[in-house]
Amino acid sequence: MKNHKLLVLVGPTAVGKTDIALKLAREFDGEIVSADSRTIYRGMDIATAKPTRVEQALTPHHLIDVVEPDEELTLADYQQRAYAAIDNIFARGKIPFLVGGTGLYVRAVVEGYHIPRVPPNMTRRAELEQIPASDLYARLQALDPALAQTILPNNTRRIIRALEVIEATGEKMSELQTRRPPSFAISQIGLSLPRPLLYARVDARIDKMLQDGLVDEVRGLVARGYAFDLPSMTSLGYREIGAYVRAEFSDEISLDAAIALLKSATRKFIRHQANWFRPSDARIHWFDLSISSYADIREFVASQLV
Repeated sequence: MKNHKLLVLVGPTAVGKTDIALKLAREFDGEIVSADSRTIYRGMDIATAKPTRVEQALTPHHLIDVVEPDEELTLADYQQRAYAAIDNIFARGKIPFLVGGTGLYVRAVVEGYHIPRVPPNMTRRAELEQIPASDLYARLQALDPALAQTILPNNTRRIIRALEVIEATGEKMSELQTRRPPSFAISQIGLSLPRPLLYARVDARIDKMLQDGLVDEVRGLVARGYAFDLPSMTSLGYREIGAYVRAEFSDEISLDAAIALLKSATRKFIRHQANWFRPSDARIHWFDLSISSYADIREFVASQLV
């Protein structure tokens, strides 16, 4: 696999990864492997900013719509599927583009995490779910501070999984995740924008999500039996609009308040993503889209595929 190269495209939410990835994949005869922990869910299209059916028809996409909203895809499962997709793309003489903003997914593939395969303990999970999220996060900070830095304090699902692994093995999960980089070459590209411009794009994107029917999408998921406390339904967008849907007949939260919460939470999420994708990371070649053009990115990609 010496002549094979994986192109990785990372950056914060709303920076424009999808558009650039589509252009690159079409120009360089590539296929896109998603590195997004939310687009894995079927029927959750709007709040995840999932590539549209038209966009997916322009070039093959992998690891989108792979599980139902009430199913789990572990990090180990994601990594295994991503490597299989990349190998398949190589075997057909195409160029794989790993594209997304979920830092843990990207690192699992690029750095070759050796992920401990601790089976789920549903009894213990149920016990931990009764503990306030702030207390769970404090416990994780005490047991594995390095891992806690990579998890948002309100991401109860990941916190509980980390505690589950620590309790089962007696070791820090961050230390169990040893690394064995893949055999193929990797070139990473980062997209950025100054925060004011990025936040403006976030606001515009969320406004369009509402126009495209985000509230109805959430209502439809609930009507199909998906509970508000599912990990998928507590993710960005579904959590905030879900609060409005629950309160539609009680006036607990207005739609305007839910939208404001979503915009604020998305900004917070972008700041969290910066912990994974840093301009100081020499492995990533960064392009500030306020001053760089697609032609600049294309030229760099062409140089990497020589």
